[in-house]
Amino acid sequence: MVTVSEPVGGRTARDGAERPVGELVSRASEQLTELVRAELRLAQREMKDKGKRFGRGGGLFGGAGTAALFGAQASVAAVIAALALVVPWWAAAAIVAVLLFAAAAVMGALGKKEVDRASPPVPEEALHSAKADMAEIRERAHR
Repeated sequence: MVTVSEPVGGRTARDGAERPVGELVSRASEQLTELVRAELRLAQREMKDKGKRFGRGGGLFGGAGTAALFGAQASVAAVIAALALVVPWWAAAAIVAVLLFAAAAVMGALGKKEVDRASPPVPEEALHSAKADMAEIRERAHR
């Protein structure tokens, strides 16, 4: 059996006895487990804090969107009123409606393209990083 002497407080552990490698490996495994648990607790706390901020930010964006919607409606009414000075009011409303539907179609097509580019929603970089970390740990464990 291979043993390793580990000094503690000026003397070796267990009153001069040496610790077996198996015990050291077991202790390292326990420490690694605790480290992973601590990292997970930290990540959970961080995600909770970020979630709260995202919630507040989302609410503010929603309010901004609502105000912008009302402003856009007022602008549409103003454009229709201005066009109604040149053409009948129903023609002005029809022209503005066609322009708005065309803009909606373009934005919808661009939005679909972006969603398709974002799929699948898998954290590929994080998975790659975790696999690299595990490979490094395995490599060092075999040394």
